[in-house]
Amino acid sequence: MRKLLSVIIVYLVGWIPMLPCTSAVVSGRVTPDGRPLLWKHRDASDLNNRIVHFEAEGGKLEFVGLVNGVDTMANEVWAGYNTSGFAIMNTASYNLKNDTSSLSDREGIVMKQALGKCRTVEDFARLLDSLPRPIGVEANFGVVDALGGAAYFEVNSYEVFRYDVKDSPDGYLLRTNYSVSGRPNEGYGYIRYDNAARLFSRAASECSITPEWITGICSRSFYHTLLGRDFTTDTWVVDQDFIPRRSTSASVVIEGVKPGESPVFTTMWTMLGYPPCSVVLPVWIGCEYGVSTLLQGAEDSVRSPLCEWSNRLKNKVFSLERGSGPHYLHMALLYNPEGNGYAQRLLLLEKEIYAESRIVLDEARRKGERNNEHVGGLLDVVQQKIVTLFGQILK
Repeated sequence: MRKLLSVIIVYLVGWIPMLPCTSAVVSGRVTPDGRPLLWKHRDASDLNNRIVHFEAEGGKLEFVGLVNGVDTMANEVWAGYNTSGFAIMNTASYNLKNDTSSLSDREGIVMKQALGKCRTVEDFARLLDSLPRPIGVEANFGVVDALGGAAYFEVNSYEVFRYDVKDSPDGYLLRTNYSVSGRPNEGYGYIRYDNAARLFSRAASECSITPEWITGICSRSFYHTLLGRDFTTDTWVVDQDFIPRRSTSASVVIEGVKPGESPVFTTMWTMLGYPPCSVVLPVWIGCEYGVSTLLQGAEDSVRSPLCEWSNRLKNKVFSLERGSGPHYLHMALLYNPEGNGYAQRLLLLEKEIYAESRIVLDEARRKGERNNEHVGGLLDVVQQKIVTLFGQILK
């Protein structure tokens, strides 16, 4: 049976030049604490991502955003949130375009514009209506706000289709690289959607969807629904249709606030690089040390240290270069029976980071404000732990 599965997956492989993101908009109905979540597991052509803090200026709101390494001027943002608690991300869609316009790939520009001016989901709806046509996008935009709004907007150059999470009986919505309103059976990511749906369905039924679960389980999942099994016990695996892929550049979970709660407590849990070879760090607006130096462009570089280290470790996992070798994943380096694979060691550290970050976040919620010294102290501690572990693994 194992041999048959190996043959099947080889024949299934057909690498397509696209950006296969996986995402979710989650309502507080299916989270333990009632706070909404926005998840983007990003695949991109630029694998060197960083976090940029945008100051409030010219009437725009202050915000943080995920930015490509090559985008030295930070003209585009691919996920983020602002001081009003409005958050946004997207996945590329490949079955929505219905025009011949040559204007395209403006999703990052639209999201940066939205973060600078939108306070609510309704503001974003109005922004989309106001943009000149053609907009130059083909995407599923996921958004949440501090008032309980949560929705996907499936948008092409001329049309907008809205799907509110409150109308979903499941309490969440998922999108990969096709749109519900688009042409049937076109687009990509159907198996990845099923992979995510299998995970989310179980967790939602128990109201147990958390940032820890999303980054720890979903962004590191090697379960393949079509083949019906988990591949983490294999030695070598074809990198096809899993949620984490060689092209993954980041995974971000934005944890919103409950209605009536201050948007200052919105948190962007951020993994840069290849998630099985990375760890999460919290990102906060409104405090002096809210963005870790490991997530920002380092000094004279636009490359973030965490993303660089993660990509170096990923290159060890994808070590075959000749022929079709780059499509093969050395799974035994990530997971092994002894429990000391790269992904296993990093996940243990990630659990520590969440636990220590939650102490600081919960204290801030109780007191109604953040303590800059406590945030700075937290990041000093967890950054040193990250530096130490990557130093051990990469030596």
